[in-house]
Amino acid sequence: MNKEEKEKVESQELYERMKQRLYSKEPLFGDGSPFSELLQSMVNKMLEGEADHHIDNELLMGKKNKRNGYTKKQVITQSGPIEVQTPRDRNSTFEPELIGKREKELHSGLDTQIIALYAQGNSVEDVRRLIQKIYGIEISAGKISQITDNVLPEIEAWKTRALQSFYPIVYLDAIHFKVRHEGVYSTRAFYTVYSVDWGGNRDLLGLYINQSEGAYNWGLVLQDLKKRGVEDILVICTDNLKGFSETIQEEYPRAIKQKCIVHQVRNSMKYVDDKDAKKVVVALRKIYSAPTEQAALSALELFKQQWGKTYGYIVENWEHAWEELMAYMNFGSHIRRMIYTTNPVEALHRIIRKIVKGKAAWVSETALLKQIYLALMHNEKSWKRTAYNWKTIQREIMEKYPELINKHIR
Repeated sequence: MNKEEKEKVESQELYERMKQRLYSKEPLFGDGSPFSELLQSMVNKMLEGEADHHIDNELLMGKKNKRNGYTKKQVITQSGPIEVQTPRDRNSTFEPELIGKREKELHSGLDTQIIALYAQGNSVEDVRRLIQKIYGIEISAGKISQITDNVLPEIEAWKTRALQSFYPIVYLDAIHFKVRHEGVYSTRAFYTVYSVDWGGNRDLLGLYINQSEGAYNWGLVLQDLKKRGVEDILVICTDNLKGFSETIQEEYPRAIKQKCIVHQVRNSMKYVDDKDAKKVVVALRKIYSAPTEQAALSALELFKQQWGKTYGYIVENWEHAWEELMAYMNFGSHIRRMIYTTNPVEALHRIIRKIVKGKAAWVSETALLKQIYLALMHNEKSWKRTAYNWKTIQREIMEKYPELINKHIR
């Protein structure tokens, strides 16, 4: 039986096996499947053709060269691993195009698959096990980390990209994670800058890691925004972190500062007796849900009369931060809903927590940044949306702040 006849027989046998699998509803793809065998046969034949073509060209150029055996290796494909025999030549000048000498995959998108699995919150070890299950090959944890490190230049470019000169709304908040540093696990603050631009598009302006959350570190974040081109912010929404307002005033003195009402209520309720909790919550709600700031002041006065003697600290805290708690009262209902709380950025943090749920700690700050960046980009449809009723909000901002709009938009 000559080579051509042998190939016909092998092809017919594969055809019959594939047909049998189809009727028995067994998978055509995967390790040991007929399709994998067919692909393996095709790849090896193509490599043979490349080698023959290379040697023919060498001979035409007057160079003496001939075949010199094979190098065997396992190659990953989307249909499972296959055994490849790469032809060698005596002069070692043959460089196959289909699969390079050092390549271990056949355009299978393995790197992309590893990054996608990592972006879904899987640990490096989880990814290693999943790749073994999907492709039937062992890849070391170090190799997986090396592959995911390929996104670091992309992250750096994203972190330093130029920003718009004006943002109507920016939310500032932090989330905390455990990171290993010099063999010891400690907490790191992961700073998030979430925004709404003039077109109503929500976007992340930056992600930053520091040892703790503090006003000084937030100042460094704001300085970075300025370096990247942000000249003006209309409203900055924050939690009630001590010193936050002073830091914002230093970097963006024209920005309206809005402290989170939800944080304020939560802090107010910390030391309220259980028997009074429901009534106190109702009384506080009358303050922040009032239609005007004057009505809110009246509600605060009523609260003081009812609860001032028992919970004087609540009255004192609200009066001290009144201007920044009530900033939203100067806007219409659509903007009010967007700025009276930092819930939008906290919703983003909930997405992050859901993705990395169950992960106790990260081996480094780089590993933490890498995974959260990938996770957010992988799930950007859930947080990168246009704000509701934005045209109405635009008109209100244009009417109230014409100089700001003329400076940056018109």
